[in-house]
Amino acid sequence: MTGFLLLKWVHVMSAIVAVGSNATYAVWSVRGKTDPAHLGFVLRGIKFLDDRVANPAYGLLLVTGLIMAFTTYSIGTRWILSGLFIFVVMAVLGAAAYGPALKRQINALDAEGAASAAYRAADARARGVGMFLGVLALFAVFVMVFKPTF
Repeated sequence: MTGFLLLKWVHVMSAIVAVGSNATYAVWSVRGKTDPAHLGFVLRGIKFLDDRVANPAYGLLLVTGLIMAFTTYSIGTRWILSGLFIFVVMAVLGAAAYGPALKRQINALDAEGAASAAYRAADARARGVGMFLGVLALFAVFVMVFKPTF
């Protein structure tokens, strides 16, 4: 086994953990809405997964990807630059939009309940941003796997 293969394995496993964690958020949200008594627990669970599992995995994904880009591939390769661009967009949207919307959703739930306008607005924003981020993540995986030449 070479160092490159081990690095590539860590990179792929990080992608599986990061994107896989994100994919569960919709399932958890639907489950939480079916039993409002557990909605707060579900939202806090999503926040925990995002903060402590998905985001660190995305960080490791970036580090391992950059190491491979500089040592094995060329950082100037279009598919690598495309993947990095998507990654940056996802990081900015996650930090600037999704994280705050999820926090507002939890705060509105605690303060006013799931039927409140504030909660519904925060839920809609988190759901919309989350779906867009999901599409971006799938596209990033597509670019990394298929390495299109554009």
